[in-house]
Amino acid sequence: MSRYRGPRLRIIRRLGELPGLSRKKPRHQYPPGQHGQARKKRSEYAIRLEEKQKLRFNYGISERQLVRYVRRARRATGSTGEALLELLEMRLDNTVFRLGMAGTIPGARQLISHGHITINGKIVDIPSYQCRPGEVIGVKNSDSSRKLVEANMQYPGLANLPSHLEFDKNTLIGKVNGRVDREWVPLQINELLVVEYYSRKV
Repeated sequence: MSRYRGPRLRIIRRLGELPGLSRKKPRHQYPPGQHGQARKKRSEYAIRLEEKQKLRFNYGISERQLVRYVRRARRATGSTGEALLELLEMRLDNTVFRLGMAGTIPGARQLISHGHITINGKIVDIPSYQCRPGEVIGVKNSDSSRKLVEANMQYPGLANLPSHLEFDKNTLIGKVNGRVDREWVPLQINELLVVEYYSRKV
């Protein structure tokens, strides 16, 4: 299944706030559709599915990619749920978004795929690249790239910079200092339900 390109506010109304997907706020807080305001009792499967969909739409990844991340998280030491969130948070597109260089994760993905972002001085155009501690994230040395990022920084997606990142707004250079802490993940999600959802599928 390919990446979602449909109406974003419809997804936010159904799943709740997704800071990586859109900066806009829906006018209505209930799910879309004719029966959106009717309170239905949800099954355990529906609740797990909803948590999984939050991850997919917030980070802008396909089902196949998410399955791969779950498999990698299973092989990691410690909590599988926290390892899964760490893998997703350390993606380059999400890191560029968290540094404030783009207003949303899709915006950050476009910056990267168009060759505006560098890592340790080299252009990287792969949004799924896994950032590692010690790496320096910058902007390509051209006026157009700098203007684009400076324009994006006027309307950042999130106000607070997480503790594992540092960013110099004058030079437009960021650095990854370590691994992300669970408390800095802005998404309201129960990652254990996502792991349970995939326990029979993966």
